[in-house]
Amino acid sequence: MTPVVMLGVFSVAAAIGCLTYTLVGHSGRALAIARRNLTRGLATTTVEVGSLESRGSGSSALLRVITPDAEARRARRLLQVAGYPHGLTLTRVLWAKLVLAGVVALVGLALLASGGGLLTWVLVPLAVVGAYRLPEAILWGRGQERRKTITHELPDLLDQMTIAVAAGLGFEAALARAAANGRGPLADELSRTLHDVAVGRSRREAYNALVARTDVPDLKRFVAAVNQADAYGIAIADVLKVQAAEMRVKRRQRAEEQAMKVPVKVTFPLMLCFLPALLITVVGPAVMGLVDSLG
Repeated sequence: MTPVVMLGVFSVAAAIGCLTYTLVGHSGRALAIARRNLTRGLATTTVEVGSLESRGSGSSALLRVITPDAEARRARRLLQVAGYPHGLTLTRVLWAKLVLAGVVALVGLALLASGGGLLTWVLVPLAVVGAYRLPEAILWGRGQERRKTITHELPDLLDQMTIAVAAGLGFEAALARAAANGRGPLADELSRTLHDVAVGRSRREAYNALVARTDVPDLKRFVAAVNQADAYGIAIADVLKVQAAEMRVKRRQRAEEQAMKVPVKVTFPLMLCFLPALLITVVGPAVMGLVDSLG
């Protein structure tokens, strides 16, 4: 089968798949849009974050057809945790997934048409799936780095807030001062939280949104302690002091844990790289002498 024929078969199959998805899923999507429009402005309205109906028209309309809502929600969540690096948007990420998968699929079809073996038939689908998930994997890695940075910066920020509150500032003023003096993702997220409060959002909702955006367990515990102190009238200075001490202890424990993992991680490279050379150097002359004696 020539590559042209394979490309034609692939195009027809893709068109049939898109048409089937449109006919099957259009009624449910239209019902969801109608329900959202009818309940707009009511107290019971629930709009799913990451839904594709919220995007514009044009090229984004094609994404609404070929991309499930679950994929959009997962991509938006990864973008949120990663901090939207390099100005990436949800539409760009979804298009990148489709384009990468399409290019790899075309290359795979060309290889199969040229007479690939059984291994090629196995590797091509895996390569297409891997290319489709590659942007999400990159975003996940960036999100993990960002979470580690926020976790590392949190104890120092709490110390600054503790000093500011002890000097007579309020909690929000201390938070604003720490965000203004800080650099990095944690300071950016705190500035965004303060902007949310300034435009009229309640403090509890703004703090919960901060936790949802960052997905950092230590920050989640800190926000829970602040909300509890606000609800029960506990002195915020004591809460900050206790939280700062606890965060520093946890940071030291994490550093000790990483240090204890080093010998285990070094064992395999040591056995693979250094041990053979050491054996050749030490045992080699003895073996050669023994061979000469026996010969």
